[in-house]
Amino acid sequence: MIGFYIPRLSELGFRQRLLSDPATMRYNKGYGLSFPGYHNDTGCIDFPREDWDGWYARWVNKEPARFYAYLKDTGSGEFLGEVSLHGTGGPGVYELGIVLHSAWRGRGHSQEGMRLLLEYAFGKLGAREVTNCFERTREAALKIHTAAGFQIVKEEGGLLYLHLQRDR
Repeated sequence: MIGFYIPRLSELGFRQRLLSDPATMRYNKGYGLSFPGYHNDTGCIDFPREDWDGWYARWVNKEPARFYAYLKDTGSGEFLGEVSLHGTGGPGVYELGIVLHSAWRGRGHSQEGMRLLLEYAFGKLGAREVTNCFERTREAALKIHTAAGFQIVKEEGGLLYLHLQRDR
């Protein structure tokens, strides 16, 4: 069983390891993103200790504008990945993020994390719509999203734009 865990600033080392793991970040590889710290050859993103304070202040304990948590195995206490929501596109509209460490993939944790995140969005934050956007090539991500009820609203430039409304 998994649950949310709000990390302390001192626990952002897990996020740093997650973003620097080539197997985990493989989905992000080769997109030529133009921000400092992005590695096109691996998809990894630098998250040095000197960036933690500012990032933490923007993302953690910022509901209802933003929600961030680790996914944690409630039995073992191990961190499995991270989830996030941030307001976008108007009142009650949130974009989600979910990254599961490669070591934990293929065990149903992404589906469970998605379920928990959607319950939080619609229940706790009062979202009316949750969105996401990613490359069509990310078949596992598409499978998890459609299983949760997301619908593709458009495809443009190789990207799928998906949404899930509260009433679905």
